[in-house]
Amino acid sequence: MLSQRAKYTIRAMQELAKAPAGETLQAGELAERIKAPLHFLEGILLELRREGLLISRRGRSGGYALAKPADLISIADLIRLVDGPLALTTCASRTAYAECEDCPTPEDCQLRNILVSARDAVARVLEGATIARPIPNLPVS
Repeated sequence: MLSQRAKYTIRAMQELAKAPAGETLQAGELAERIKAPLHFLEGILLELRREGLLISRRGRSGGYALAKPADLISIADLIRLVDGPLALTTCASRTAYAECEDCPTPEDCQLRNILVSARDAVARVLEGATIARPIPNLPVS
């Protein structure tokens, strides 16, 4: 399940993507636009800055701006940053793989195979969506 923190992260980044190049948005304005508690959002913005996704400027005309083009920031990357792997179990994860303790042979586990397929489908959509283009262009299957 997507956390509230991840939802605020994505919404904040989408708002920042709308800002004209070179302009910043202050945390208070951003919190108001996405209807997020300011204190909570400030923590998210600091984390995004530490991760190199945002830049910040101090002062009266300061605020936050994207550190790289919006079309290079995927929704999947933001979710992984905030909530961790996209997979429902560690045995189906690409980024945090670990065998399940109750599964004798991961290669033959039917549940794992289903969850890997689900992870792949979710990842395909979320990796194709960016904060600039929220709906990915996916091939019809």
